[in-house]
Amino acid sequence: MDKGEDNGSDVIVKCIDLKKTYILGEVKVEALRGINMEIKRGEMVAIQGPSGCGKTTLLNIIGSLDCPTSGKILLEGREISVANERELTEIRRKSVGFVFQFYNLLPVLTALENVELPMLIAGISKEKRNQRALDLLEKMALLDRKDHKPDELSGGERQRVAIARALANNPSILLADEPTGDLDTETGLEVLALLKEINKTENQTLVLVSHDSNIAKNTNRIFHIRDGIISSVEEV
Repeated sequence: MDKGEDNGSDVIVKCIDLKKTYILGEVKVEALRGINMEIKRGEMVAIQGPSGCGKTTLLNIIGSLDCPTSGKILLEGREISVANERELTEIRRKSVGFVFQFYNLLPVLTALENVELPMLIAGISKEKRNQRALDLLEKMALLDRKDHKPDELSGGERQRVAIARALANNPSILLADEPTGDLDTETGLEVLALLKEINKTENQTLVLVSHDSNIAKNTNRIFHIRDGIISSVEEV
């Protein structure tokens, strides 16, 4: 379903008794201990908690970068917890956009080329991906920086390029892991305002991981996580 055609009330992410255990030598680490949550299409939600509480693990499982040890996770009604690697790759390419704390831009590519890259991998024609990348950089107020490489950009500019790249394939859901964590306060607020605008104007579902309550309170709902479980859900 195209995200512009729904009424905003359907569930895009559903976690059912989601658990994740890592074995580190003889040590068993229970990162998630039974997560139950639903996220509706068009929502902007935060996953908040202290370091080591399991929030990034949960985000990675939602984005199909990791698999749960047990339980189920549904993305747009499809149970991705049983998908094979080929199917997971397709989900990551078409349905999920990722924004990371440290940008993860390729240093040898220009801003324009970084934004084009996911579309190149998806097999989109050169003309279409070039136009889409230009449109996204214009939306990020970075058109005049399109030919600059990451080391020629400020932190805020790099993160805006990363957001444009995440949106390149028109994902169903955008996942942002501490997207303001490497930025100064003013620049971080600018990036947060941009994410809010994208959520509002494009009905883009957005899941934001943060340890900062001031950042989390800019979303619709906050899932508070502690010791691998959801301790509370706060309506903002």
